[in-house]
Amino acid sequence: MSVSEYQHQTISSFFQGSFKTSVKVAVLLMTSLVLSPSQAQEVDNVNNLPSATTTWYGTMPDSTPVYKVTLKNSNGVEADVISYGGTITRLVTPDNSGQSGNIVLGFDTLEDYLSAGYYFGAIIGRYGNRIADGKFTLNGTEYQLATNDGDNHLHGGVQGFDKKVWQMAPFATANSAGVVLTLISPDGDQGYPGKLNTQVTYTLTNSNTLDMAFTATTDKPTIVNLTQHSYFNLQGKGDILDHQLQINGDRYTPVDGGLIPTGEVASVKGTPFDFTQPKAIGKDINVKDKQLALGQGFDHNFVIKDAPGDELIEAANVYEPQTGRTLKVYTVEPAVQFYSGNFLDGSTQQEGMTHTLRSGFCLEPQHNPDSPNQPDFASTVLNPGEVYSTRIVYEFGTK
Repeated sequence: MSVSEYQHQTISSFFQGSFKTSVKVAVLLMTSLVLSPSQAQEVDNVNNLPSATTTWYGTMPDSTPVYKVTLKNSNGVEADVISYGGTITRLVTPDNSGQSGNIVLGFDTLEDYLSAGYYFGAIIGRYGNRIADGKFTLNGTEYQLATNDGDNHLHGGVQGFDKKVWQMAPFATANSAGVVLTLISPDGDQGYPGKLNTQVTYTLTNSNTLDMAFTATTDKPTIVNLTQHSYFNLQGKGDILDHQLQINGDRYTPVDGGLIPTGEVASVKGTPFDFTQPKAIGKDINVKDKQLALGQGFDHNFVIKDAPGDELIEAANVYEPQTGRTLKVYTVEPAVQFYSGNFLDGSTQQEGMTHTLRSGFCLEPQHNPDSPNQPDFASTVLNPGEVYSTRIVYEFGTK
């Protein structure tokens, strides 16, 4: 049996087995070395190799257990991922003086995640961003989706992928640690047609990247637009207005009063939306501008390229001058949503850090919002026999 055949058989058996049993087995990806979580931790303690360790995190109201996988690479970068929402709850990186700190917003307990509505760190699906009036037509049939943003459908609906418990299979290799997350969304879930089988793999590498690979298949024609919704604060405190942001796209999609794209693809030149050269997020955020007023700040889709493809390109990069931390976001997606934390109101906190206005930002690679209702936007249709595939990579560094 080849390595690839063995990996396929191992992953398939995980999907069919119970989580309690499968967490005892580390799924090996891209190497012939297989480490269980406990073995990975033991080796890590001796040789500083990457590790993936599973612990209990909490219990859902229906008694479903929620687990946490802690990923560590050899350079002091750590990520905590919970099975509720496939959520990244903590992401620790060193600053330019070697001091480590958490750079993402999140909560301290499962109960906080259950009661909040910010999508902190979650996998977003079936459809990232908004769909106008929660409706779309596919092959002559109109579908009504759950509406959870006024009259619109946002981030998968009332119970999107961010609110579901995923199965998790951790793994560790000589150069990385990760977790494979799987979820079956039944036909009719939130109004979507077709049963969707989804797999997301988070891989934390010794190159200080968090590589996220998404795949999905369906048994009926449907639409899919998955993304990751981490809120970053590279200083780990305060607001994000002094962060220097560059977005490698010279166009964006203006929105209406419901933050639905109007269908226009406009140039950023001469507008507050021009991030083609690095500038502070706060530099133009309070400029008198109709689009900024509609979003109460930046909450807009930036076009990176004309069509989706397999090429991984740098969509954006961020530099925080106090700590020297940097973040680069790579993707195969044609666009990225930049959100400047405009609706954070100070009502929640994590580890003593209050989530105040603009204390975090999001860069969410995606297809354009409302694509099913916009004929000039790239299609998000997935048909039986096809495999949906996308990829997002966060690269961490300092300067």
